[in-house]
Amino acid sequence: MATRSPRSRSGAAAPAPASAPLTIGQAAAHSGVSARMVRHYERLGLLPPVARTEGGYRLYGEADVHTLRFVKRARDLGFSMDEIGRLVGLWQDRGRSSADVKRIAREHLEDLDRRIAELQAMRGTLAHLIHGCRGDGRPDCPILEDLAGPPPSA
Repeated sequence: MATRSPRSRSGAAAPAPASAPLTIGQAAAHSGVSARMVRHYERLGLLPPVARTEGGYRLYGEADVHTLRFVKRARDLGFSMDEIGRLVGLWQDRGRSSADVKRIAREHLEDLDRRIAELQAMRGTLAHLIHGCRGDGRPDCPILEDLAGPPPSA
């Protein structure tokens, strides 16, 4: 069975984990992501290729589970897969500049702010339309009229 030595953040071989290798289901359970997502993250290169048993089953170590948790947390904060890939690379590179990390996070925050503003504008428009609709048995409806009308000018 092929195995790989886990690496520390400095890139040097880390001591062997105290626990036995984990199956994909166990790694998923320990990291809080589904087995399907573990395979997806591996295909995307967020995880290095993992060791496999003679039967072809994947085996994960503690470093892999730690990386999966990192990815999950980044996903929970709404980072894109591309951003997460860059963040994982920076996280694993002890020679990184924190300015690079901050730039990615700042750009993501700016994108979130833009999307929040767009959602607030949509909410305001919809609230206005709902307020203008009588919601009775009559067929006239300002909501449908607005949706059917020409798009608002930009």
